[in-house]
This record gives sequence, structure tokens and C-alpha cells, in this order.
Amino acid sequence: MSQICRDLEVKLDEDLTELLRRRFPQYSSHRVLRQSVDARRSARVPHWVYSVEVFENQETPTTPTYDPAPVQWPRSQARPLIIGTGPAGLFAAIRLIERGVRPVILERGSVGEKRMLKINRFWRYGELDPDNNVCIGEGGAGLYSDGKLITRIKSPHIPYVMDRLVRFGAPEEIRWLSNPHVGSDKIRRVIPKLREFLLAQGAEIHFDTPMTELLIENRRVVGVRTRDGREWRSDHVVLATGHSAEDILRRLHEQGVAMEGKSFALGLRIEHPQESINRIQYRDAWKHPALGAANYKLTHHDSESGIGVYSFCMCPGGYVLSSGTEADALVSNGMSNYHRNSPFANAAIVVSLDHEKNFGANLFGGLDYRRQLETSAFQAVQRAGGGHALPVQRVTDFLDGRPGPALKGSSPSGAVAVRLDELLAKPLRDRLREALEIFQGKMRGFISADAQFYGMETRTSCPVRVTRDNLSLQSISHPGLYPAGEGAGYAGGITSAACDGVRIADAIAESTQSQSSPNHSSTPSASASGLAKS
Repeated sequence: MSQICRDLEVKLDEDLTELLRRRFPQYSSHRVLRQSVDARRSARVPHWVYSVEVFENQETPTTPTYDPAPVQWPRSQARPLIIGTGPAGLFAAIRLIERGVRPVILERGSVGEKRMLKINRFWRYGELDPDNNVCIGEGGAGLYSDGKLITRIKSPHIPYVMDRLVRFGAPEEIRWLSNPHVGSDKIRRVIPKLREFLLAQGAEIHFDTPMTELLIENRRVVGVRTRDGREWRSDHVVLATGHSAEDILRRLHEQGVAMEGKSFALGLRIEHPQESINRIQYRDAWKHPALGAANYKLTHHDSESGIGVYSFCMCPGGYVLSSGTEADALVSNGMSNYHRNSPFANAAIVVSLDHEKNFGANLFGGLDYRRQLETSAFQAVQRAGGGHALPVQRVTDFLDGRPGPALKGSSPSGAVAVRLDELLAKPLRDRLREALEIFQGKMRGFISADAQFYGMETRTSCPVRVTRDNLSLQSISHPGLYPAGEGAGYAGGITSAACDGVRIADAIAESTQSQSSPNHSSTPSASASGLAKS
């Protein structure tokens, strides 16, 4: 029988296999369940910490398949309709296909290859395509924001999500690393393979087909209308439009769909030389080749105000990206390629905003506020003559409330010095300054003349939730609508959004157990396209 060995400490230059051979006389092979690096001060010297399953007496590990049970989709029922190809939409589609249900997928943007060209033009020339940018298009925002799979949720679907990503080309180690990471370069190669799989298995994907509103009959969702006037009919509509589809949220509100304000966080993105972070975290071992680019996680909670400040989306060896979705607004985000070999490290430093305390009954108060900050950043850059560059301010200048020069940084759009401290409201500015001093105590050297802030970091999550029933996962006001993922307020990253898509797919697949074979297609209605419904 195999044995589970947890919290196994392994020196940086020590071989795990040799260590297991010494500890288990009948050792045959092993499977890594978890791997992390312990670089805490109390650890003195950084080392690996493993959890492994050890096999003895010629036993061999088998890889779980996580295959779901198939169902029969009724011949009389239109195929499920998925709006969006971010993590929630794509994993809802994968799960449905594996359960024998062929969905129809509508994507606002172009295929990833074309989307990449549009994004590169935006970074180089400032030409924004509202349907193809860092936040919108095939693959969702995660396609261009590092491919980090870190999550705080406890979901039984996490192994399934990791397994499927590996099948489509993600690195094997995401199964066991404590901070799993695909890399922006690799995840852009995973998405086309995933697309090819869906098409080969009978799914339909319609790119450049933006949804504009729901089709509603007797307060039940029966499909959607797209920008070209076509109507797509289905009794199961998965809304997976992402955290930046503000136009969709406002249109749904006009149509009476139940929604609520949601607390969220925003702030600035900080960038250091990666060598500085390595020295802080790894100390004397900072040059060890086994360690790679160091990361960090920082939090500060003010007990008196109840406000939290924390690091988010930390990108070792990464780049700061201009990630706006409107031509007159600027947003910053971060990414790393698989090898994390940029000379810079960046992370969002964000302040939590309680919706009720800050915006009261104003449903779109959070959306309006983030829009205000993004617009003010753009206007400040224009006044500074920065064109499409991102606004920056040295951290020391931010703390002292003074102007100063821009530092060399990683952003492909360039940077221009701006008084970011003056663009933030005083409560936000004060919380960030207070947290920086706390973080300096935890990581001596975090406050440095070599560190600078980028503005604005506003897309950590969506400030609105499309309210759904906890059991059926359908809208509480409009059955047939399945709000999914980050844009609907039910996820905060790639992994949690993908898991949410899996949950919704299971709810749809199990909503009917008819023995009819699935052959019914969601098609544009005859009134819109001249085609008879199948």
C-alpha cells in the first residue's frame, strides 16, 4: 500500500528521490502531491517542503482521470448557450462536452491569434479595440495576465481543472505546486488546443458575435440577441462575460435582472527590480539556481476601520501591462511568462472597499468609482504628454507627497511620471501609506528608491454580483440564466472561475435525464436570420 508523507523538508541541493530511498527501504516510486519553498526567517535557510505519496514493492502510481458521468440531452431541447470564452465559459463548455452535451458558444472578440495582434497595436500605438484587448476576447482576462492558478477556494473541481489544463499543454507541475503558474506565453498556446477540442467534439463557437441583451419571455430567459440583430434561442444561457463587460451588466439591470453591489478592492501596482525581491526573500541563498524568481504575499488589516490592504496578482519576473477597455481610461495589470525571466517583479497593492459603507444603495457605485479613477489616470497622462503610456510615481515620492522622475520599468506601453497620490482619495492614499510602512517591517527593503507605483489597479474583481440561487445556480429573478465566473461576481481568478463554470455545467447537464440523443442546435431565429429553427 502507498503511504502519504507530508511536510517533508528537502534541502535545495538534496535529491528528493534519494531521500525517499533512504527513508523507505522498499521504495518503488513516488507522486508529488504538493511542493513549496519555505523561505521564512524562522527557517534560516530556504528549503523545499513536499507532500508525496510513496509507492513500495514495485507499485506504480496511476493518474486520476476525473471523468464525469455522461447524460442524455433531450432531442426536443435547444443546446445550452454559453456567452464568453474566459475560464468560466470554456470550462463550462469542456464539462458539458465531456458529459455528452454540445454547447453553442458566443464570443464578443476574435480568436486569440487575432486578439493578440490587436493588443500589440494597443501597447505600441495606443489603438484600442473595445472587443479585443487585455481584458476582453478569447481566453478572457486570464489569457494575458500571467496564467496564475493560485486560489483560496476549496473546491473538489480544482484537480479536474488542473488536469484538463495539463492535457491541453500546461506544464505538469501545476498539479502540485503551491503557487501554480502557466505563464502568459504558454497559456496562449493552451487556448487554441482547447478550442480545437471543443470544435472537434461538436461544440459551436461563434467569434466576433457580441451579445447585447437577453431574450425574456414570462420572466424566463429563452436566449440572447447579438449586435447584428440575430436571436439565439436556448433555455440554458450561461452568462460568463468577465469582469470588464460593464455594458452587459447595465443592460441586464435595465431588463430587470436581479443584481447587487459587491465589495471589491482597488489601488496601485508596485514594481521592484526582481533582484531586490530575491535578496529580501531568499537572503544569502538569493543566487541559488533552484529557487528562481521570488514572490511574496503581504496583508495588513486595520482593526479600527476594518479595512484591509493586501498584495494581489504578484508577478515575479514579470511585466506591467496597460489593460484598459475604454479609449479614455487607463488600467494597469501584471503578467509573467513561464520562465519569469524579466528583471522586474510587480504586484497589485489594493485596498478593500465595502460596498454598503462606500456606495450604499447605489448598485453601480463601485463601477462608477473605478471608471472615475481610470479616467483621471488617462487625463493626467495626457496633461503630462505621455500619450498611451501608463502613469507612474516612485514609491518614496508617493509616501512624501511630491513629484519625481519615472524609473525604467517593464511596461511595453512605456511610463510617464504622474502624481498618483493626488489622483487617489485621501482615505485610499492614507491606507496605502500605512500599509507600506507595515510591509516594510515584514520585508525590509520593500520601500525603496528603486520601486515605483503604476496606476490604476482597478480590475481585481467585479463590483457587481448577478444574484443566483445557491442550488440551481440560476438567476433568482430570471430562470434559465446562469450567472458564471468573475464577471457575475462568483470568482476571483482563473481557477475559481473555471471551477464555477464546471459547477454550472453539471447543474445544466443534470437538469434533465431524458434518454433522447443530443442533436438539437441553438441557432439564430428565423425572424432575425431567415433560417428555420432546427
